[in-house]
Amino acid sequence: MVDFKKNSDEKWKAMSPAEKKLELFRRQKDLLDTFLSTGAISQAQHDKSLNCLIEKMGIKEGDQ
Repeated sequence: MVDFKKNSDEKWKAMSPAEKKLELFRRQKDLLDTFLSTGAISQAQHDKSLNCLIEKMGIKEGDQ
């Protein structure tokens, strides 16, 4: 049996702080995109939340 959590934990530990930050950003963006696609939030709410996320996390244009 493959232990996916163990593999995921090992990958996470091997990541640099910058890689972790970018991965967290991508996960949050995916969640916002899911909320938008299911109608849980409006386009305006999505855009505002995404812009706040980009600003607070210090994500640059090329990082996304």
